[in-house]
Amino acid sequence: MTRTDNNIRLKTRQGVNSFGMVMLNAMALLVVVVWGVSFINTRMLLDAGLGPVEIYIIRFVMAYLVTLAISHKRLLANSLKDEVLFGVCGLCGGAIYYMSENMALEFTSTTNVSILTATTPLITAFLVVAMYKSEKLGKGLIVGSIIAFVGVVFVVLNSFFSSDETFHINPLGDFLALLAAASFAIYSIVIRRFNANYDVMFISRKTFFYGVLCAIPFLFIEGVDHEIAVYAKPVVWGNLLFLGLVCSMFAFIVWTQAVEKLGAVRASNYLYLPPIVTLFAAAIFLDEAITIVGVLGCLLIIGGMYVSEKVKFKGDTTQSTTPVASRANRPK
Repeated sequence: MTRTDNNIRLKTRQGVNSFGMVMLNAMALLVVVVWGVSFINTRMLLDAGLGPVEIYIIRFVMAYLVTLAISHKRLLANSLKDEVLFGVCGLCGGAIYYMSENMALEFTSTTNVSILTATTPLITAFLVVAMYKSEKLGKGLIVGSIIAFVGVVFVVLNSFFSSDETFHINPLGDFLALLAAASFAIYSIVIRRFNANYDVMFISRKTFFYGVLCAIPFLFIEGVDHEIAVYAKPVVWGNLLFLGLVCSMFAFIVWTQAVEKLGAVRASNYLYLPPIVTLFAAAIFLDEAITIVGVLGCLLIIGGMYVSEKVKFKGDTTQSTTPVASRANRPK
């Protein structure tokens, strides 16, 4: 085979890999769009009389049953340690994240919760640096993350100019919102450990299972205060199907792949985008106004993500994606 043939094959392989990364980023973007819209679906279900824990359990049971039907040949992990870590994924990426976020809304404003949960990418970056010695965050990634976070604040503050909502401090509610952000950051990091030994369907199925298992005790505390006939309403079963099959099953499967290929830090930067999606979804479905402050926030988020991905400052090195499949990079 000639050197020319080798060069052609190499360029073809690089082109395929580049196309694959473009598609992966596009799918990750689609996931955050879905998660941004899910706020509207959850709001409709709450207005219909369903409780937050009830909604969470139904959507994750639905996702678990579908993934179980697809991936059922293997039930247990390779070791007890891995099984425990899958429990951590279900607890942090499911039960704690969703329930603490919903409970936070009962004690503090939507504005506070939106801003504080948007700290997930920053928390992820700090945790990765603390856990993995090989991970080095360049100045571009840090500066871009800060710009994007400021954009999130602007998007959320859009409500100040379109309603009478005010910013206030409530320690319990704000703590729960930060707990939600930290728990999802932990989930994004932990699932990276499994990509070398388990397929994405198995990882997602385990997350759904342990997420539901951890949430069941809270359902007994919350209770169910509505008639069974409420599930026959199109607005209820339609939104539950969307949350269960799209926002849970599809989104978690794609997110697991995004974290594997892009790295926990880079993938988490996409979590700055849901406030933009929610902003426009609320304008379309809830008739909420969009102000110049909200538009400026959207531009800052997009600009911050561009800086994180493309801009390199003096002294920056290639960003690591935390290849935790390598034993040397696993936390001690």
